[in-house]
Amino acid sequence: MKFNNRYLSGILLILIGIIAGTLFAFYSFYSPVDDRADVAVTEVKHSSEPLFSSEQLEKLDARFLFERVAERVTPMVVYIETTIPFSRSDMPDDELHDEDSFWGDMLPKRARTVGSGILISSDGYILTNNHVIDGAVDDEIEVVLNDKRTFKGRIVGQDPTTDLAVLKINARGLPAITFGNSDKVGVGEWVLAIGNPFRLRSTVTAGIVSALSRDVQIIDDQMRVESFIQTDAAINKGNSGGALVNTSGELIGVNTAIASQSGSYQGYGFAVPSNLASKVAEDIIEHGHVRRALLGVTIVSVNANMAEQLNMDSIRGVYISGISPGSAAEKHGLRADDVILSVNGEKVNESNQLQQKIAVLNPGDIVELKIYREGKEISKQVVLGMLEREQEELAERQQDRRESIEPQQSDEGTNNEEEGTQEVEFAVFDLGFRVMTIPNSDHEQDRLMVIDVVNGSDADNMGLEEGDRILKVNGHKVEGLQSLKHFIAQNSGPTEGFSFEIQAQNGNIKTIQSK
Repeated sequence: MKFNNRYLSGILLILIGIIAGTLFAFYSFYSPVDDRADVAVTEVKHSSEPLFSSEQLEKLDARFLFERVAERVTPMVVYIETTIPFSRSDMPDDELHDEDSFWGDMLPKRARTVGSGILISSDGYILTNNHVIDGAVDDEIEVVLNDKRTFKGRIVGQDPTTDLAVLKINARGLPAITFGNSDKVGVGEWVLAIGNPFRLRSTVTAGIVSALSRDVQIIDDQMRVESFIQTDAAINKGNSGGALVNTSGELIGVNTAIASQSGSYQGYGFAVPSNLASKVAEDIIEHGHVRRALLGVTIVSVNANMAEQLNMDSIRGVYISGISPGSAAEKHGLRADDVILSVNGEKVNESNQLQQKIAVLNPGDIVELKIYREGKEISKQVVLGMLEREQEELAERQQDRRESIEPQQSDEGTNNEEEGTQEVEFAVFDLGFRVMTIPNSDHEQDRLMVIDVVNGSDADNMGLEEGDRILKVNGHKVEGLQSLKHFIAQNSGPTEGFSFEIQAQNGNIKTIQSK
């Protein structure tokens, strides 16, 4: 009996030891920890001040200026809505919104163009694109400010050669933009585009300057001036006439066009340089029209073949292929085969660069030209002439255009003796040739006749000759001057593989191509 008691006592002691050990291990490894024991007070910080000041951020990167620039410049950009008459056959594709399609052609139809404008003075002068307001019905231009006030706009003047125009509204004390120096703009510089794309008011997009002095052949005028600033800031329908500004909030360009296959933004936008826009605006406000300075030369950009034939040490400058009789160039000793290297100390290497440099000057200004002639560099001072373009003619042409797009009512059997009449047009291409349109009396498409080929140019090397009629470009049928410009612009890079189908003066049709 005693043995059994001792046996049971031993088992009980073992069990007690196991339980005690288990409890000790449990409390040693799994005892709860009170986090509050380590921190007396939990502090949550609040502050209305940023970690870095705006000034500090602006020193780090110009992009941090965008908010301040947008806040400052947005009130200086306005929304423009214009009512224009049109017929179905002349209805433009860009930015038009049909007001009434129910009646078809039974009633005169109207449409609205939408765009943007820039306040350039506190008393209501507005700079915009000509295509935004061209053909407007009287008293049907509506201008909406950033603060939502609405005014009737009046056309002060238009310049089709630069696609610019000036409006006036009856208001004072308005915020006006500051013009920057577009000659100082550099590729890679940060810019903001401000406008009203797709009727979305006061939209701001950012990007950089992608290229300078772009000639994209979008202005349909014989005396066009195209030397656009190219940007990748998003520009869409409705941005036309809006502001392209630098990080100082200065206007460096007027947004004008996009390069697109879809009609919407695809990475390329173009703006008229502010120096040219300023000159046009000031002329229109002071004189009612633009007083264009004229040098009086036919020009083409120098290429490698021309530079070699002229014994130049590098490919530079703008080649003079012809001098207009009685022009400023002739009076001051310029010659065909001269190469203009610089204007007032600023180098020019593209024909449109030279055009833009002259276009920002005034008739009567003295311009200093550096010329390459027969292996030597010489200087010439030229007093610029003035482009004689009667303003009455411009007014008549604009009126004719308005009448041509309005539906006309006439009795049966009535003939319009002026119907189908067209003006002869000229165009110069960087390939080194000049064409003239010859209207056909039988209402067929115009003929495009080559009237000048520059010696040593790409066109000359291909075998293009004066008197040739251009039929096709790279296999595409040429329907007129605009289609010729389009097809050539598509091949704006190297000319390798470039071809023309032409009809020679003897009637033979042949294909010529780059060598």
